[in-house]
Amino acid sequence: MKPVVYGHPFASFCWKVYIAARERGVDYEDRTVDADHPDHAAFCATAAPTGQFPILVHGDRTVIETAAIIEYLDLHLGDAPPMVPADPRIAIEARQMDGVFDDYVSVPMARIVMNALRPVDQRDTTGEAEARSALDRTYAWLDRWMNGRTWASGDGFGIADCAAAPALFYAHWVHPIPEALGTLHGYRQRLLARPSVAVTVEGGRFFRPFFPFHGLRDPD
Repeated sequence: MKPVVYGHPFASFCWKVYIAARERGVDYEDRTVDADHPDHAAFCATAAPTGQFPILVHGDRTVIETAAIIEYLDLHLGDAPPMVPADPRIAIEARQMDGVFDDYVSVPMARIVMNALRPVDQRDTTGEAEARSALDRTYAWLDRWMNGRTWASGDGFGIADCAAAPALFYAHWVHPIPEALGTLHGYRQRLLARPSVAVTVEGGRFFRPFFPFHGLRDPD
């Protein structure tokens, strides 16, 4: 039975699942959550605590949260190497880095974006400054972490890189990575050159003009 993924082609957390599915060769039905598909949004509203997506539906199983979805793909769908390493010692590091990219890159980046979407007189300048400072600290930490590494954890592309690709794509767009952090820039370029990532990025290109930072810089 073909799995169903509820998501949106421009949503960074959805990219994590799309990339993992493409890496594993999983054929899935894509159901976009937007104003043109109110039934999809209605499903998400009941399937997840706050209606968040992506959501995976496979038979009678519904899975929410990106890391859980990716581990489900590893167990049940596709035949490529798992996105979470089989060695539990390496898997700890993979899950650690998945969390780093989600919590310390994607989350502050999203705070900046949401602030830009507010009316000017309602913007939180202090909160945005804190988010940008958090990104600066995380960029420097990641530049050190990636020294001598090709991928974020272990020897192969995995769950941490699925998280890193959308996180660094959008974060560099809204708060550029300093040029001095060449190791992190190199990693970001390797991510964008990965076929599963490149296809996912291209799938969201139509929506770029709606992004509040559109026109400020080339995200690629």
